[in-house]
Amino acid sequence: MRTLISSAFISLDGVVEGPGGEPGYRNSGWTFKDVEFLPRAFEIKGREQKEATAILMGRTSYEAFSPVWPDMEDFAGYKEMPKYVVSTTLTEDDLVSNWGGTTILRSLDEVAALKETEGGPIIVHGSAALNGTLSDAGLIDRYHLLVFPLLLGAGKRLFSATDKEAQKLKLVEHEAYSNGLQLNVFDVVR
Repeated sequence: MRTLISSAFISLDGVVEGPGGEPGYRNSGWTFKDVEFLPRAFEIKGREQKEATAILMGRTSYEAFSPVWPDMEDFAGYKEMPKYVVSTTLTEDDLVSNWGGTTILRSLDEVAALKETEGGPIIVHGSAALNGTLSDAGLIDRYHLLVFPLLLGAGKRLFSATDKEAQKLKLVEHEAYSNGLQLNVFDVVR
């Protein structure tokens, strides 16, 4: 079974919305304007590109990333990697042609089936709503969380507010950086 990894920039109060400057959010761009940049703290991002064998996204994140990431040197490792978008509304005509192969998945059952295929880890970037749904369905195996020392209040959260049984996590990697960022890597305990 393939490992499904949720990777997120997250505020201490759980907000993941607008980390890079996406419009329409009051605190948009919080990863760059509110915390000193420290390259060492972002080492996990390069590691993810080397270790992942596919990317999974929701429609909104695909529509945000696909016009930009294909031409960015920082994300060159993802260009030819297979991409999967979970959406009931996206069509083949909506997909970009310069970012490698992309497959549209229409349900969580299709995500579960993807996890059963041969291959290495699948990484989820962005995709706040999808992350909550995947977590509630028990499909996420690991979290890569780069926690920012910020309380943002309003905004989309990584974790759903569904009333469910407690889900245990095992801390497998942790580092704190001089700029206040913390890397926390958790495996989901089954």
